[in-house]
Amino acid sequence: MVENMGKSKGRAGSAEDAPFEEVMDRLQTVVAQLEEGDLPLEQSLAMFEEGVRLSRAGAKRLDEAERRVEELLAAGDELQTSPLEESEAGEQ
Repeated sequence: MVENMGKSKGRAGSAEDAPFEEVMDRLQTVVAQLEEGDLPLEQSLAMFEEGVRLSRAGAKRLDEAERRVEELLAAGDELQTSPLEESEAGEQ
């Protein structure tokens, strides 16, 4: 579930695997909780770390989407795309 997204580094429910919308929803929740200022220091740090992970995962998704759009536009009349997984595998 989205609530556990940041607590599970590397698990199937991580931010990297979650849909973009879920990542953004969770990030909004994290930011709201941090803005309240009611959390103890350690919990605030953990929430901040989760927020950073979520932010990076969301930015990565947006970059991937932008690359796909650029590929589509560059292809002109020939609609040729490749799945994100294949195009990203060689870049990292």
